[in-house]
Amino acid sequence: MNKNRKFNLKRPHQFFGLGFGTGLAPKAPGTFGTFAALPFILMTMYYPLWLQIVFAVVISIFGIWACGKTADDLGVHDHPAIVWDEVAGYYITMIGAALSWQTLLVGFLLFRFFDIAKPGPIRMLDKRVHGGLGIMADDILAGVFSLICLQALIKVGLLPF
Repeated sequence: MNKNRKFNLKRPHQFFGLGFGTGLAPKAPGTFGTFAALPFILMTMYYPLWLQIVFAVVISIFGIWACGKTADDLGVHDHPAIVWDEVAGYYITMIGAALSWQTLLVGFLLFRFFDIAKPGPIRMLDKRVHGGLGIMADDILAGVFSLICLQALIKVGLLPF
């Protein structure tokens, strides 16, 4: 059976859960899915900080539903094609950062590092929390860790503010 058979981007939860289809990339779907956050970042980075935080909360809560329902459809807890968690995590990373190619690149690299390496509490969340919340939680925390590191690099002057 073709393992892509259960994917249906016409279903709204799958369209978003699969990161607008970026999660269907044959290699490194999480990396491609992370790029799907760019339109949201570009759209909102000049908004007030509080509004960026509200937007991050909204896309994270929405992701719990979309990722959980998509995982149910696929019959796999955290299928590699489910990448809305990467969208939310990278968006969180970029909250409050000035928009430049340097901050976008460093934020991207930091987020991918924390998402892949899953140090300490990120690994614990990944293993212990299930369903849509479990899919989202580790990437949300990876986004928070990346946000802290990115802001520290900006604060010490290694990146433009």
